[in-house]
Amino acid sequence: MSVNIRNVAIIAHVDHGKTTLVDGMLWQSGLFRDNQNVQDRVMDNLDLEREKGITIMAKNTSVVYQGHKINIVDTPGHADFGGEVERTLTMVDGVLLLVDSSEGPLPQTRFVLQKTLQHKLPVICLINKIDRSDRRPVEVYNEIFSLFIDLNADDKQLDFPVYYTNAKKRVAYDKLTEAEKGAPGDLSLLFQAILDYIPAPSGDPLGPSQFLVTNLDYSAYVGRLAIGHLRRGKLSAGQVVALIKDGQVTKRTAIKKVYTFRGLQREETETAECGDIVALAGIEDAFIGDTVCDENVPEALPKVEVDEPTLTMEFSANTSPMAGKEGSNLTSRQIRDRLEREALFNVSIRLSKIENESTEVFKVEARGELQLAVLVETMRREGYELTLGPPRIITKEIDGQVHEPLEEVVIDVPTEYVGVVTEKLYARHAAMISNQYCDKQRSLLTFECPSRGLIGYRPQFTTDTRGTGVLNTLAMGFTPWKGPIKGRVAGSLVSNFSGKAVAYALHNLQQRGVLFISPGDPVYPGLIIGENAKSNDLMVNPTKEKNLTNIRASGSDEALRLVPPKKLQLDEAIVYMTTGDLLEVTPKSIRLRKKTVPKK
Repeated sequence: MSVNIRNVAIIAHVDHGKTTLVDGMLWQSGLFRDNQNVQDRVMDNLDLEREKGITIMAKNTSVVYQGHKINIVDTPGHADFGGEVERTLTMVDGVLLLVDSSEGPLPQTRFVLQKTLQHKLPVICLINKIDRSDRRPVEVYNEIFSLFIDLNADDKQLDFPVYYTNAKKRVAYDKLTEAEKGAPGDLSLLFQAILDYIPAPSGDPLGPSQFLVTNLDYSAYVGRLAIGHLRRGKLSAGQVVALIKDGQVTKRTAIKKVYTFRGLQREETETAECGDIVALAGIEDAFIGDTVCDENVPEALPKVEVDEPTLTMEFSANTSPMAGKEGSNLTSRQIRDRLEREALFNVSIRLSKIENESTEVFKVEARGELQLAVLVETMRREGYELTLGPPRIITKEIDGQVHEPLEEVVIDVPTEYVGVVTEKLYARHAAMISNQYCDKQRSLLTFECPSRGLIGYRPQFTTDTRGTGVLNTLAMGFTPWKGPIKGRVAGSLVSNFSGKAVAYALHNLQQRGVLFISPGDPVYPGLIIGENAKSNDLMVNPTKEKNLTNIRASGSDEALRLVPPKKLQLDEAIVYMTTGDLLEVTPKSIRLRKKTVPKK
């Protein structure tokens, strides 16, 4: 057992300050110079993470404090990336649970804490953003304690230490009075708490090697890297090991290189110690959940288990008239290879092929809309052109009855909008569980709603609450089918001509509904150019020019005034689709179209 190592994960609801806290820990550990220019949220190194302000992939780093190496894993806070959290918990020996001092524990807080308690991991609770003007730390602590009880924590787990932090200012306090007055300090108390409350990793350092692959990376120099927790023994460069998949030894191979993590970098080492989080090069067939172990003692570790996907969408090659004009990865084979690679790295993604189709169609199952949108956005930035079908809920049959996914929906909203929110969710078969008044202005509503009813609801919720509401969800399992849910009422404005849209035609069409295109945009038959104000689909001609004459009528040739079009973002376009619609995605464009081109 290595007493000088601590492995800890930082878990929380989205936007409660996990990545910012890691920044502070890295700074205080002396990793950066005082005058060094370091971007905020340094652990969020993916473009999409920085753009969306969320963590998508779990990442690990390490700091050294008082001669102890502390491996820190920053995890996603959004429910769609729960698979990353579940993998992370198999690598660590304790967690830092971060909770906003105003918002308190939210749905994803419950999810990550539930998984932590199931793994019997000790918890250090951090009430963060203690400088907020609307902070309520005493009430938040009581809510956290109640959450522990609701999740059946045992007596030992209920005896968790609490610290008050301001991640941006890199300070931690053990007394609320000092935190609220903003006394000077640093993160020393937090580092000491990790050494005191998080146990050193268990395992026999002299036993046969045993290592669980929980993450994968790639290096242009050494190829695939298997990342995980060394549970037993040691691993050295050149050592011959056995690779176990599904309980069976599949190959024996030599480790090329061994890396440990120092700060933000991988550092090559000859031998990795028991208990450390390391990366191995040379095991090209290693995948998440596999065991790497001593070739003479092939003992498998329990495989990583994650919750099942709830949403599915069909991917295929772009078959529109605009295909091949903007992307470089165009074929079904290229799309299949990319999706297979994603399924290997992402344990919460599942891939299968749909038979009896004229073109290859791949069914991708995921946790939610955001996870699918992130996958598609990543692929389009890599040069792929895709055709997507509308998202559909995954159902299962239980005792001869169809069941569908159920989610808990927690909404923080100004009290004046409680009525409209409740009305819209009731129409989607939601049931209210509680209604709490946070203060005179805001209410906290809790619903149970079928996942199917939440597809496409977020944009409506933002509109209904004028952008002032906060909506969070958490998967709760399955419930008997709730019956039909009324979808989008409005029909579509569908082009029946090819060419480029002109201002004269769009000026006349904007009276019919909301347009998605601008003058000069290319159109083709079947392209959805806007939303019809009525419930039916309407065939239109956005390329129609004005008939020119040599007679000018007074006032009729004034400059045309066009309402700015509604440009759908990728995540909006995915949930906007209905049966019979497809989404064309290229590196430069997002276009909705009909699966079958209507007749003129």
